[in-house]
Amino acid sequence: MKKSFAGKWVVGALTASLAAAPVFANQPDFAHISTTGYGEIQAKPDMAEFSVRVVQSQMDADQAKQGVDSVVDKFLDGLTKNGIDKADIQSSNLYLSPQYHYPEKGKPELIGYRASRTVTVQVMDLDKLNNYLDLALESGINQVDNIQLKVKDEGQYQEAARMAAIKDAQSKASSLAKGFEQQLGNVWRIEYRQQMNQPVVMRAMAMDSKAESNSYQDSVITIRDRVDVTYRIGE
Repeated sequence: MKKSFAGKWVVGALTASLAAAPVFANQPDFAHISTTGYGEIQAKPDMAEFSVRVVQSQMDADQAKQGVDSVVDKFLDGLTKNGIDKADIQSSNLYLSPQYHYPEKGKPELIGYRASRTVTVQVMDLDKLNNYLDLALESGINQVDNIQLKVKDEGQYQEAARMAAIKDAQSKASSLAKGFEQQLGNVWRIEYRQQMNQPVVMRAMAMDSKAESNSYQDSVITIRDRVDVTYRIGE
């Protein structure tokens, strides 16, 4: 099945240079042109990953543990019943720490125990993201650590951005050679510098109110790539 890209081509105007420009660490000893090509693809998110946490403080360590485990178990059961594959759920181990009061004088006083667990969920149907966040709230989860918006076929978008970067480098080299009345020769060296792509990250929030329900619908993910190329000239 043929797939189309949910975005538009964007190629940045970037500098290119003749011979002496320090694009590469080791410069060749013949006439050349070094160019840097950049490409970008803008894509609409179609999946998400979110991490939520339940935190409870109790005087007794076992009570704190049981309270947190009960909330997590309820949330995990609700996720599977609502169509989330178990492979798309990660649940951390319990973190339990004693809490102390430190008076100005005297020894620290134990005032209870703080227990917490984190659950990370990958959502393949973005339209259901809010339903799963509501389920977290209903289960007793009291904190959202983050929500990341992503694309499923990032590899294809990355390939498209890479081809845009290659075309950008070629276009600059041809333009420079023509402008300086030089004959553009073969490629002498290629250095690939893939850019780090960041998903759209929504702000962390407390679960005392519902997440902003539609704040992700207009979000755009920018996928970038870069290539450095050196051409021989005058041959």
